[in-house]
Amino acid sequence: MNSPTTKSIKQRKKLMFKKIVIATDSFKGSLSSMEAGNAIACGVRKALPESEVIVVPVADGGEGTTEALCGALSGEVLRVKVRGPLGESVVTEYAIAEGGTAIIEMSQASGLPLISKEERNPLLTSTFGTGEMILDAIRRGCRKFLVGIGGSATNDGGTGMLSALGFRFLDKEGRPLEGCGASLGKIAEIDCSGVAEELADCRFTVACDVDTPFCGPEGATRVFAPQKGADPEAVEELENGMRSFADLVERSKGISLHSMPGSGAAGGLGGAFSAFLGAELKPGVDMVLDAVDFSKKIEGASLVITGEGKTDSQTLKGKTPAGVLAYASRIDIPVVVLCGKVEDAALLEESDFAAVFPIVPGPCSLEEAMKEDKTRENLRRTAFNVAGIFKNQSK
Repeated sequence: MNSPTTKSIKQRKKLMFKKIVIATDSFKGSLSSMEAGNAIACGVRKALPESEVIVVPVADGGEGTTEALCGALSGEVLRVKVRGPLGESVVTEYAIAEGGTAIIEMSQASGLPLISKEERNPLLTSTFGTGEMILDAIRRGCRKFLVGIGGSATNDGGTGMLSALGFRFLDKEGRPLEGCGASLGKIAEIDCSGVAEELADCRFTVACDVDTPFCGPEGATRVFAPQKGADPEAVEELENGMRSFADLVERSKGISLHSMPGSGAAGGLGGAFSAFLGAELKPGVDMVLDAVDFSKKIEGASLVITGEGKTDSQTLKGKTPAGVLAYASRIDIPVVVLCGKVEDAALLEESDFAAVFPIVPGPCSLEEAMKEDKTRENLRRTAFNVAGIFKNQSK
């Protein structure tokens, strides 16, 4: 698709583009959020040399969130060895930003890509390694946490993570249980006596990429466990375990996870964060945009440019460009999307984006289009042309 999908670009009298904000997601497989933003900025500055151009790396809470927030918040990336989904040793990365804020992606320790298709079994996988990452950050002085929980291999109700933080889950005879899906239905008591004391001072904001409840027909297990390797028999066992655990949490803590939106994210990890750690659950892109103080950064802007690898109907359901649009629309700033590919063009034309521009100039293979140098040049060139359009509109 070589021509832009666009609505009428908003007209403003005597419009001068003094400030343009670039806030794009990564182009996965090609460029990071910062790299893509800098390429766009290069094109904009060439077309509008007198404009102030600001690059804000962003993401939607999934893959690339740590990198984006690290860049935006002047963070430092750290490496730590933790347990993987099946207990194997894995080296993970997380970041600590200025002020002692830890930025963590649970998929680094407990993600589906860490295990082969043949090994997938949510009865056995655990979020223990995610808890180890949190504990490492606590020991380094972090008390504020931004956590993305997309891409999990788990359905343990968050018990693995909580076990790493000192919670103990006991069966009816008082014996400790492993934090995994197969243990959920056996938990009769929750022992909090060994929980890390520092947790009382910690504040967690968790990016949920779904609003799935903890259990039920639309809950974590029935919707997502089959994708993680659960056969029908395992799905029933896990669902019964999730219900049993949610009942116990309600009796012991007075918090109902059963139908709480987002509590089923990452196989119930969202619910564990909420019930045991007092976390605020947010749509992923909102967590990121709030963390980088996006509302403040776009004040006085005449245009916002965002982007992603493919723009389609899913874009409008909470992905990065939709989040950027929501914030910019509050103060009537037009938003343009640059992307590698456009689908569902008619639907996008009905959205509030000022325009959606595919950056690929002509037919080529996906492999060719995703080359770093090619993507960088396509973004620069398209941004130059887009800025030229808006420059002409201001005359």
